[in-house]
Amino acid sequence: MKLRKMPLRINSLRFINKSLLVALLSLITSIGFSQEIIEDEVKKEEVTKDKPQKGNRIKADGVAAVVGDYIVLVSDVDRRIAQIKAAGGDLGDITRCELFGSILEEKLYAHQAIQDSIVVNELQIRSQIDQQIQGILGEFGGSMDRLLAFYKKESEDALREEIYEINKNQSLAGQMREKVLAEVEITPEEVRQFYNDLKEEGLPTFGTELQIANIVVIPEISETSKQAAIDKLKGFKKDIEENGASFTTKVLFYTDDTASKSFGGKYTLNRKRPRMVKEFRDVAFSLEEGQISEPFKTDFGYHIILLEKIRGQEYDVRHILIRPEITPDAIDKARKRIEDVRTRIVDGSISFSEAAREFSDEKETKFEGGKLTNPTTQDFNFELTKIDPEIYGQVQELKDGEISQVIQDGDRENPIKFKIVTVTNRTDEHEADFAKDYLKIKRLALQNKHFDALGKWQKETIMSTYIKINGDYRDCDFNGNWLKNQ
Repeated sequence: MKLRKMPLRINSLRFINKSLLVALLSLITSIGFSQEIIEDEVKKEEVTKDKPQKGNRIKADGVAAVVGDYIVLVSDVDRRIAQIKAAGGDLGDITRCELFGSILEEKLYAHQAIQDSIVVNELQIRSQIDQQIQGILGEFGGSMDRLLAFYKKESEDALREEIYEINKNQSLAGQMREKVLAEVEITPEEVRQFYNDLKEEGLPTFGTELQIANIVVIPEISETSKQAAIDKLKGFKKDIEENGASFTTKVLFYTDDTASKSFGGKYTLNRKRPRMVKEFRDVAFSLEEGQISEPFKTDFGYHIILLEKIRGQEYDVRHILIRPEITPDAIDKARKRIEDVRTRIVDGSISFSEAAREFSDEKETKFEGGKLTNPTTQDFNFELTKIDPEIYGQVQELKDGEISQVIQDGDRENPIKFKIVTVTNRTDEHEADFAKDYLKIKRLALQNKHFDALGKWQKETIMSTYIKINGDYRDCDFNGNWLKNQ
């Protein structure tokens, strides 16, 4: 994944700068930690090509900085580089000094959060640890010993404590940023002034945007297939309870939940924080330790759950998912049904939006005439260069109002489904227009005001916090006044 700057065609705006990229790259590390464990060492060429580059080598485990109650080690910068690359980030021309500065900012926010008596949700953080370790274990075939050896930890408790500290500090820093920005608002007049300022520098260009609609038809599951799935799960339950068979072994051989198969179908649920669908939670929370549920249905298929352990509000469970078989006859009927819908739309006997409301099986879109919602902006507009690659491949050749051929698709809930898509309300690449693009300009203006507020807060907080920068990092050209010499 290569991080890109905002899709504006000018670089002179204050909100389009390296500090934004560094912040985004830092976010990748917090996401990436749960995806892949990074070794302490990184290749020599990766840690020496950027500044600082003086003759004196920095001690590998030396203290690079102190920010309030926090210590930053030189190895923290190396780890940050490795984590970003492992998570798919592209450092580009971002230097070690800039990454070091981003770490200082994180520590400053976390330190001030403690001074302001901001607290973290320990149960939530502990639950995050369970999820992260479960995800990481999948990379090691479910072997905790291999994981600990790779990460050079003596015990699972030691690994959990390190991840806990990382998560806690990220939570503190995030809450502190939210507190700083909580009262930042923007008025229509400020938006207009922001736009006028842009005009003086050269208005940005917004990329081509589309609205996309689809109609989805899902093959019907026969009652025979449903009962076969239920009977299979009942057989597993009986074999485990009466013959001592292993639940985990059944998971590895039979479950259709590929996401949890590698760690034995295990999930950790918390009563105070919803995870998994309601039907799943209701069954899990009704069990006693060691009990296996009867088969039950969710949108994903049929399940049985084993409740392994109750720890306060947290429940450790394992489950087996069986999806009922989709018969060839059901698949053929679904394909014919959507082909008939497409024919009616093309010949003009029904509009696309009307057909979506009447025939689509996708609940999230059918009542909006099939229109997809952009998860980032929560509106119906998709910037062409940022559309999901799979969707882009389905719409890139379509003209406005043209209906695609029938597409076979699938997801976790429905491994086979058929759909047709269309493009509406295409807006070509254009120079920003205040009336037409008001919401986009408002978002950018508010973001710019956020950066100003964070910059002011950081400047003031640096001056009132004990900060010491050591070694060659004192020669860095920081964005903030970390050396307190300005």
